[in-house]
Amino acid sequence: MSVETKKHSGEKHSREIEIPEIMHAAAIDRFGGPEVLTLHKVPVPVIDKGEVLIALDTAGVGKWDAEMRDGWYPGEHPTFPLILGTDGSGKVVAMGSHVRRFKLDEAVYAYSFANPKGGFYAEYVAVAAENVAPVPKGLTMREAGAIPTTGLTALQGIDDALQVKRGESVVLVGASGGVGTLAVQFAKLRGARVLAVAAGEDGIALVGRLGADDAVDGRHGDLSGALRKFSPVDAVLVAAGGEVTDRVVDSVKSGGVVAWPNGVEPTPKKRQDIRMIPYDAVPGVREFNNLALAIEAVRLKVPIAATFPLGDTSRAHRRLAEGHVLGKIVLDID
Repeated sequence: MSVETKKHSGEKHSREIEIPEIMHAAAIDRFGGPEVLTLHKVPVPVIDKGEVLIALDTAGVGKWDAEMRDGWYPGEHPTFPLILGTDGSGKVVAMGSHVRRFKLDEAVYAYSFANPKGGFYAEYVAVAAENVAPVPKGLTMREAGAIPTTGLTALQGIDDALQVKRGESVVLVGASGGVGTLAVQFAKLRGARVLAVAAGEDGIALVGRLGADDAVDGRHGDLSGALRKFSPVDAVLVAAGGEVTDRVVDSVKSGGVVAWPNGVEPTPKKRQDIRMIPYDAVPGVREFNNLALAIEAVRLKVPIAATFPLGDTSRAHRRLAEGHVLGKIVLDID
């Protein structure tokens, strides 16, 4: 790969970092199964005045990426090759002329759903500056790259949708997954009693280490007994859909609240006396500040289920399809 400094529209030039013309990226030329994800050589994206160019270290792998790979895509039909990936971490290597919040070489993490100039399964990504934030204290680059999407989703579920208060009884469905493992910790940070509905004995052990007051296998455990111990249930966050969801929702007290990120299927059935709140994770300067405060306050633990190199992204998607992912799958870009 030839390396030379590439000029970017609206870029600050007070200091130059060598940026290649061409980068490697895991991209698709058509929709399909994991096999359509292959390593491509594509141009490094050119940043505009409000964007940041990040040399990526780690990228997160989520089920939403697999849905896009299969053929679902928000908004207009994308152009190919399409680089997937909604989040990751790395170092700032270029900034648009309107960007003031960062320094070159600063460690950052970012979230941008269906990013206009290509996703995070790549050596470089161009992201709107408001969707980028410094890596919080206490996190490694790999941990930071795993959680922008899941961290914002978990915290906004606990704080904004459920508005969890000290002493409340909160049930987390899908507690051993990428969103759930973080939501357990954020709910405990807010002083809630947490019942974690997890998957398998290893999932139960994991959420216990993360601070859940009690945990139960949603498929094979005594869910009814666990819910009775937590009655009355004030709030439920559904991070993963499944047959147990309706049983959990049935336990919520009148006037309680149930929330879930859009994309969870099947969605919980509506109840007349319970507030039902679907939501999307929202990135932004304030939102990332809130996330950093929560991460540092709780000394967040970030379970990494598996790590794959960029060239094995298709294998990462096959692992995702196998299910029973405890925490998050990531790509090692560096």
